[in-house]
This record gives sequence, structure tokens and C-alpha cells, in this order.
Amino acid sequence: MSPIRPARRLTLTEDVYASVQALIMDHVVAPGERINIDALARQLEVSPTPVREALARLEADGLVRKRPLAGYTAAPLLTRAEFEELVEMRLILEPAAARRAATGDVDAVALRAEADLPDRDAGIAAFTAQDARFHHLLAELAGNRMLHEAIVRLRSHLHLFRLHFPAAHYGISAREHHVVVDAIATRDPDAAGAAMRQHIAAARERHLPYFAARPT
Repeated sequence: MSPIRPARRLTLTEDVYASVQALIMDHVVAPGERINIDALARQLEVSPTPVREALARLEADGLVRKRPLAGYTAAPLLTRAEFEELVEMRLILEPAAARRAATGDVDAVALRAEADLPDRDAGIAAFTAQDARFHHLLAELAGNRMLHEAIVRLRSHLHLFRLHFPAAHYGISAREHHVVVDAIATRDPDAAGAAMRQHIAAARERHLPYFAARPT
């Protein structure tokens, strides 16, 4: 079980959000478990107010659910059907974003700086956050506001890595990111779209053993 760390005072709102998100991502708060706001506030050494604010944001992310008179619970994990739907949406949106980015004047150096991912020592939450930054930045560079917003709203990284974190993601995901950046840097939209499609398809394959072990 990951230790619960006190929230830093100078960045209270963001730190509480990150702390609670990490507890959910790492399954310290188990899927479906009720969240006691007062107890969590005591553990984080803050008042209940920033915890409530964090939970409201996490509800928008789809990581917690709120029911009348019952309060907040950690959201259940994706089913196999929901997982496949999420992958299908990513395959529609993200290769299109990569193609568009390859046709524009993109700062490939800045994008490449986001393509690297933390190693095992940094933890799942840090890996997930950096992976999301890369994909969201690429979507932003596509130059289509609605496409960017659709990709961000999926919150796919939060759901996928909470579902299961294959050890194979370490190293391999970053290499796949760099293949996408290489294609964008050479302004090859076909190669960029294909590289993103391959990355998403490969990530899907890395997650599938979870469902073989726990069919839904």
C-alpha cells in the first residue's frame, strides 16, 4: 500500500487533487470503495474543503462517483466492453490528431521532450500523468480545438492505467511515442497517423491479459 503523504500548503488545491488521484490510481482506495471525506482530510492534514473540491474534479474525470445521500465512491474498473469502446474512440481520434500535427508548423523538440516517460521508481501516477501530457499536447498541436477537447475528455490514460498497468509499458511506450514524433518532425502525415494507430493497438494488446485473467 502506498503511503499517504501530507499535502503541501503552497499548492494546496492541486496537491490534494494529485494526492487523492494517486490513491485511487494505485488502488489504495479500492474500486467501488466509499470515500470518507473527513477521514481523508485528516490523513492529508487539510480541511475537508479542498478534499471536496478534489473529489468534484475527480468525478469529472470519471474516477469517482457521487450518489445522493451516499457520498463519493471510487469508480469501478472498466469492463472488457468499455475498454474496447475506449480503444475504438482513441483509434478514431488520435491518429487523426497525429496526421494533422504532421501537416502544421509543430515544435518537434518540445513534443519530443514530452515523449519520454518515467521509470518504475516514479510510480504509476507519475507515468500516467506524463503519458497524458504527451497525448494531450499532440492533440493540441493538431490545431483543432474540438478534436483536442474530445481527446482530453476521454481521460483514457486515467482509466486504462487504473485498470491495469502492464510492466511492458515501461520503455516500450516511450519508444512508440518517439516513432510518432519522428513522423511529425518529417511532416509525414500518413506515417504519423500509422504510428499513432500502432501505438494504441500495441497498448491494447498489453492490457488484454488483464481481461484473460478476469473475464467480464
